[in-house]
Amino acid sequence: MKITPFDDDYFMRKALEEAEKAFEKGEIPVGVVVVTDEKIIARGHNLTELLNDVTAHAEMQAITAAANYLGGKYLKGCTMYVTLEPCQMCAGALYWSQLSNLVFAATDPERGYRKMGSKLHPKTRVKTGVLEEEASILMKRFFIQRRNLN
Repeated sequence: MKITPFDDDYFMRKALEEAEKAFEKGEIPVGVVVVTDEKIIARGHNLTELLNDVTAHAEMQAITAAANYLGGKYLKGCTMYVTLEPCQMCAGALYWSQLSNLVFAATDPERGYRKMGSKLHPKTRVKTGVLEEEASILMKRFFIQRRNLN
């Protein structure tokens, strides 16, 4: 059995670092990394405000970066670590990318892909709750700060 320091917590902490970058830019703090063979091949965080683009979600940024790195549109053999359950738009993009594994921290009970009835590719394996508390705290901190500024 191969022993490695790279586990789900390690990669989710890297996604949380991306979420912090979004937070610092005034974006909803969602971060993501895409991993294959224990190597981060793409990173992303929300850029919807900065780019004035409703499609500039962290997952969309990372899908494009990972596909460019791999030289193809499919993310077979890849794992995406994201700090918040993807929305239906991102789930659709993940479906078409044929992502092998999705790991997310916090659920989104109002706008998550599962609540909206969206589906991932049938071969995509999903794991939830990895560093959920840390991701939830960051999200709550963002919305408290936003409320206090308005």
